[in-house]
Amino acid sequence: MKRNISKIELAVATIIALFLVVGFPLLNASGMVADYTINVWGKYLCYGLLAISVDLLWGYTGLLSLGQALFFSLGGYMLGMNLMLMIGQDGQYYKSGNNPNLLPDFMVFLGHTFLPSFWRPFYSFPFAVMMVVAIPGLLALIFGFFAFRSRIKGVYFSILTQALTYAAYIFLLQNDVTMGGNNGFTDFKRILGYNLREPATQRGLYIATAAVLVGVYAFSRWLTTTKFGLVQRAIRDSETRVLFSGYAAANYKLFIFVIASSVAALGGALYVPQVGIINPGELATDKSLEAVVWCAVGGRGTIIGPIIGAIFVNRLKSWATTSYPDYWLIILGVMFILIVLFLPKGIYGLVLQVWNFLFKPKLDPTRDIVAVPEAEPTPVPETVGTPSK
Repeated sequence: MKRNISKIELAVATIIALFLVVGFPLLNASGMVADYTINVWGKYLCYGLLAISVDLLWGYTGLLSLGQALFFSLGGYMLGMNLMLMIGQDGQYYKSGNNPNLLPDFMVFLGHTFLPSFWRPFYSFPFAVMMVVAIPGLLALIFGFFAFRSRIKGVYFSILTQALTYAAYIFLLQNDVTMGGNNGFTDFKRILGYNLREPATQRGLYIATAAVLVGVYAFSRWLTTTKFGLVQRAIRDSETRVLFSGYAAANYKLFIFVIASSVAALGGALYVPQVGIINPGELATDKSLEAVVWCAVGGRGTIIGPIIGAIFVNRLKSWATTSYPDYWLIILGVMFILIVLFLPKGIYGLVLQVWNFLFKPKLDPTRDIVAVPEAEPTPVPETVGTPSK
């Protein structure tokens, strides 16, 4: 039955992937789907990448990280630096004649007269893309090395990742680090020479996001079915047994932590040009907690479930914040409690249970029963001779 479920999941994932990558953009190009809608769904798919990164850690390895929003934001900041440099002569201060060096507008506002040296390589788009993965991955490698070597796990690991995120939040708020301060990066004009305000550009970004999501899903699905994935789940269920079996659990956790950080960073990099802004607010505590909720609602430990959860919860948020803006956090909290109590396997787990109930072949309880023949009575031996008096 597990093999049949895998085939079902593969078929469903293929259909959804074709619709997201091909069908939805075609509907947009034909005018059946509005440009605003495809832009919003592009944001949902970016959140899907963030949800997968949480699932790889929490759902498969048992590591509840509350710092994935940090890596998501770092990926956005790395690409945002290139987008800010590409504004060039379209900046407001240049048009007023106060920015002859073509600095980002926020630097001119803060009184800078030259571009910091660490900004200059970001004129190159390939370099910026490389930094999208390299910087979050390096941070995860350093942090994870010390955390896992110190046997930090459970709630202590969650607290540490949240503390790291908050430290980065405070750091990015400072104007002296020339990363936009409280306002961050915004007012992007173009990417690779294409106008970001054109519907065709936004459609292309959506297609790129959908393609990356499909690729990350396929990679994660493959990884979790290998021997590495088996060790992952063993660490989640009983790390002590894994250690006694001779496996270096810290190395496995460090590897998946770096992979998950890179996945989250890719989502952040694709998020920025579609939403048009990145600031320290993306590192707020509620962002990481929401990603955990997406994973739980969709079904952790399934890869496809967190994607469903991210889309479902954010779609619900869009409706609730419009119709009942004062009650959204209450709705989110109640939904999380109900999912934990009554649907521990999430939406995807519920779908599988319904599928099994409807299509799993019913077994006849008497089919394999073999009738046991009755035992013949044991003959009583005849008494020989005359009984003694």
